[in-house]
Amino acid sequence: MEKKVALNIVGLSYSQTQTGAYALILGDDAGKRRLPIIIGNFEAQAIAIELEKMKPSRPLTHDVFFTVADQFDIKLKEVIIYNLVEGVFYAKLILDNGVKEEEIDARSSDAIALAVRFKCPIYAYEFIMSQAGISVEEEEAAGQTDVTSTGSEPKQQKEGLNALSISELEAKLDKAIEEENYELASKLRDEIDKRQSN
Repeated sequence: MEKKVALNIVGLSYSQTQTGAYALILGDDAGKRRLPIIIGNFEAQAIAIELEKMKPSRPLTHDVFFTVADQFDIKLKEVIIYNLVEGVFYAKLILDNGVKEEEIDARSSDAIALAVRFKCPIYAYEFIMSQAGISVEEEEAAGQTDVTSTGSEPKQQKEGLNALSISELEAKLDKAIEEENYELASKLRDEIDKRQSN
């Protein structure tokens, strides 16, 4: 049987290669290899919201799935990234209702968005890590050390946030959540946290 490698979410950043997409970076427990997966804006927001512990004004699709599963005592035991074909990752959800276990095919981005809600482990098979994984040493040699960044937003936007007070940032954060602009909300939350920790 193929060896499974346990993975953690290391970071989420704008994709350098595809407009409007994000790079989700998964890392192995040893911290030696990373697996970058390009995902869409909606899935990136769904993952970021849960990681940042934000509460959207209305539940997202992944939240609805979690609530339904929870109500019917269905547990997501693990997520496995099991195949890679022409650059596309394939994942499956291992679900258990206490009577039987089922495997359900899913997009890797959706599977990971659910994994963060169920707080279940994420795995990839060793052959996928060998094919698509990047060693941390190679990455540093190539000068790409900042993969844990949650964004590479334009400089003007960062400077614009710096000019605002904490109360103005909090008002903008409330408005962004209300308008379901979770990308902006994440940046505002980061700026508020950074100032409050200083």
